[in-house]
Amino acid sequence: MKKTLITTGLIIAAALIALFVFDRFTSKDDTTGMFAEVSRGKFEVVVSATGELLAENSIEIKGPAFGQGNDVRSTNIRITDLIPEGTEVKKGDYVASLDKTELDNEVKNIRERITEMEQQMEVQILDTAVQLTNYRDQISNQKHTVEEAEIRVKNSKYESPMTQRDAEIDFEQSKMVLEQLYRSYELRKAQTRVNIGNRKMFLNRMNRRLADYETTLAAFTITAPSDGMIIYFRTRFGTKRKVGQTINVIDRTVATIPDLNSMLSKVFISEVEINKVKTGLPVTITIDAFPNNSYTGKVISVANIGEKLPNTDSKVFEVIIKIDGTDMNMRPSMTTNNKILISEHADVNFIPLECVHTGQDSIPVVYTKSGIRQAVKLGDANDKFVIIDDVLKPGTPIYFEIPEDEEKFKTSK
Repeated sequence: MKKTLITTGLIIAAALIALFVFDRFTSKDDTTGMFAEVSRGKFEVVVSATGELLAENSIEIKGPAFGQGNDVRSTNIRITDLIPEGTEVKKGDYVASLDKTELDNEVKNIRERITEMEQQMEVQILDTAVQLTNYRDQISNQKHTVEEAEIRVKNSKYESPMTQRDAEIDFEQSKMVLEQLYRSYELRKAQTRVNIGNRKMFLNRMNRRLADYETTLAAFTITAPSDGMIIYFRTRFGTKRKVGQTINVIDRTVATIPDLNSMLSKVFISEVEINKVKTGLPVTITIDAFPNNSYTGKVISVANIGEKLPNTDSKVFEVIIKIDGTDMNMRPSMTTNNKILISEHADVNFIPLECVHTGQDSIPVVYTKSGIRQAVKLGDANDKFVIIDDVLKPGTPIYFEIPEDEEKFKTSK
């Protein structure tokens, strides 16, 4: 019984000693995350932002032109088919199809009108031919009448003066009727030429319109204008144009073929940091798809007007970065990580931003491991670190957070 109690006591004592030792080691390890050190060396002030790749130059693949040198009119045309984004195509390869319903109906109406106009013109030509034949018959008959009247005038010279006068009157009247028939005949021919000419003009216009519609309809099957990769077109709202969406006379682009020899990175910078960003600043770029590669570039465009992105309240400004060199592995819409170098300091002290606290009179201070509340003068900062003056030596341990026994720290200015 006594042996059992002694053994149990030894086990409990050993456990307590182990727990004490473990607690001491744990407590010591816990302090390692409490401090940072003052660093010295090159310090870069950068503005970091994620973005996406886009080609500096692209060939736009457009739908048919409406109202540009033709009589075709249309409002919105729906995209009914579009090959997958990223497809490699050759010049002339199929890319997309547009809804032909509206124009097919118009073509049907135009053809019906052309048929109707051709039939009407044929009827008019036949009617005119009959009328002109009648005029020619009347003229021929009237010529005989004039000849007979002329013979009576010649024979009446042996008759009384009154009979002679009547014969002359008949002769003059018959000639007048013949002249009227000639004038009516020529007038009818002229009217016929004008009417037939007008009908032919309208008919030619309708045929040209039909040809325009048929040519435009053929363009509803869209093909690639050159070799390359298909990238869906982004509207001014940032959405990609896909099947079911529409194009119109102003905005006819369905997709693009980017020039991969010259690439850009488009980023959006917050209104808080945009005043730091200027054209010409150097940029270091990495791409999520190629984490081991790094690229250089420079800022070529900074928007003057901010905009709101979807699901955000703060304004951002579009910044365009041109990437140096060429890498044919780059593809539009790939995610980029961009570090815009604002300024660079060769040999300065800097500390993590979390180590800086506001002291009395809003003076920035840090807390050293040696128990000093040290006022510091701040310089340029980036997203993680800030430059301080030389009041602290490089390697000095400082607290990340305000210590619990802050009142025990001595103040140094």
